Amino acid sequence: MWKVALLLIFTLLTVPVVCFYYDDPLNALQANALCTLLWVYGTASFLCFVLSTITKNYSQVDKLWSIMPIPYLWIMVHYGSYDPRLILMAVLVTIWGIRLSCNFARRGGYSWKFWTGEEDYRWSILQAKPEFAQKWKWVLFNFLFISFYQMGLVLLTTLPAIRVLGIHTPIGLFDILLAIVILLLIFIEFLSDQQQYNYQTEKYRQIESGNVEPYYKIGFVHTGLWAWMRHPNYMAEQAIWIVFYFYSVIATGHWINWTITGGLLLVLLFKGSSDFSEAISAEKYPEYKKYQKTVGRFLPLKGKFRR
Repeated sequence: MWKVALLLIFTLLTVPVVCFYYDDPLNALQANALCTLLWVYGTASFLCFVLSTITKNYSQVDKLWSIMPIPYLWIMVHYGSYDPRLILMAVLVTIWGIRLSCNFARRGGYSWKFWTGEEDYRWSILQAKPEFAQKWKWVLFNFLFISFYQMGLVLLTTLPAIRVLGIHTPIGLFDILLAIVILLLIFIEFLSDQQQYNYQTEKYRQIESGNVEPYYKIGFVHTGLWAWMRHPNYMAEQAIWIVFYFYSVIATGHWINWTITGGLLLVLLFKGSSDFSEAISAEKYPEYKKYQKTVGRFLPLKGKFRR
């Protein structure tokens, strides 16, 4: 896990810098906005590290994952003098953020004491591994990866708006088409999360009652969108930010610019995250390995799962 984390941190630090070097330089307006965003990012990341260290709840970034992109976008809208394209991008991100935050809240992720709430079960499993037996290693991992890397990735995925900043061209057909695609992906993410929530809620209700139906004994959701993809919610999440990047393409007229790194690094993160989650599921649920063999991870390429 150390090697994976270090690789991700290295890519976060180097790939945007290299791409930035070969891309068109930022103008003064874009540079000022980026400085403000970096200040907000640094403050939020340090706060996550301090709170997680004190409370031993390492899901502080999870609480902010769906929240921070909203102020990031509206900060850029402000710097861009409320340009219509930036407003459209900010509205889409706000819809995405509210939807994802509501899903996180109903799972117990938020509390009136904002530093408490449900913790992602994977952190305790990871912390118990032998490579983190020495406390300082976990503290360093928390600082570099959990807090600063993940929060940095959240910022980086929103930065296509930086390339739009200061480019005042009318909203056109492609802007509307991108918005429709993003809204469709948000709906797919909502539907997959709802199917997951319904399944897990009923499964644990039946476990408590002592009478578990065969459909729930398998242990993991395997119908609906999940019959075609093992992680339809992850697929939609990655696709949202990749499509979001194309607003910078429309504004600049260039297919490639340095802000594409946010979407690409997000794909790497979800690949690693799903690998870890699936290793846990394969140990817990006997039929999960069959599920892995017959159903694609992010795309419906293998076919439908049948028991």
